[in-house]
Amino acid sequence: MMATYEYLCSHCGCFDVKLTIGTAPKSYGCPTCTNPARRLYSAPGLSLTSSASAALHEREEQAREAPAVVSEVPPRTRPKRRPHPALSRLPRP
Repeated sequence: MMATYEYLCSHCGCFDVKLTIGTAPKSYGCPTCTNPARRLYSAPGLSLTSSASAALHEREEQAREAPAVVSEVPPRTRPKRRPHPALSRLPRP
């Protein structure tokens, strides 16, 4: 598995490197000027989740801490039953 590691060059600025997980060195050669750049530690990129997935996760977290209180039993609704299509071809009395 590959991970993206962030490095900071004192001359060129930040750049990312994809390496195998756990193999990132403390310093890495800058791709522009080849000077050694130190590794930065930053928050993981969790913004790649979809908005629907993030909303679902947020709702689940809220329900864990403060579940919704229900004051009454919701009414039981049954879906309308459709007649079987073969019944429409039968002769009527």
